Amino acid sequence: MRLLVGLGNPGPKYAGNRHNVGFMVIERLREQSGAPSLSQKFQGSFCRTRVGSEDVGLLLPQTFMNLSGQSVQPALHFFKLGLPELVVVHDELDLPFGAVKIKLGGGTAGHRGLTSIVQQCGGTEFCRLRVGIGRPPSGSVEGHVLSDFSKAESAVLADVLERATAALADVVVRGAQAAMNAHNAGSR
Repeated sequence: MRLLVGLGNPGPKYAGNRHNVGFMVIERLREQSGAPSLSQKFQGSFCRTRVGSEDVGLLLPQTFMNLSGQSVQPALHFFKLGLPELVVVHDELDLPFGAVKIKLGGGTAGHRGLTSIVQQCGGTEFCRLRVGIGRPPSGSVEGHVLSDFSKAESAVLADVLERATAALADVVVRGAQAAMNAHNAGSR
């Protein structure tokens, strides 16, 4: 089993924010897999499903981004999973909008959701699916991540989410390294 976690902030106020792209990808995968509705568990919204022949748990922490680890750690513990079975989907400022990249381990680049997971779960040795949101041309980073996608971005967001969902499914079915080889080279 793998635990697939989408990062974001709970509630309708944040639903369309750039920071919630992790939620969007996990929700798309849930719909494509025919999984049941998410229920409340592990301080998050959770369900189990299958991707290909693999059993997965889908988790959307409801703790707010900066406390994501408080949801992820109990889920890992409950299912007796280690960090290698964890895949986290998150927004990435350091990638241009629309880029989708898979990464194994490494630092958090100041992403507070990732930092919380590292602190609560005890390491960085998990797979990340990074969905590029780009840096703001001006203004605060916080304002950028907590704002909705622009009209131009929204026009192509469905395609970005589809590519990210396909990459995530590939991580589950083929493994992170094979998925990286297939998806990282072709991404912007």
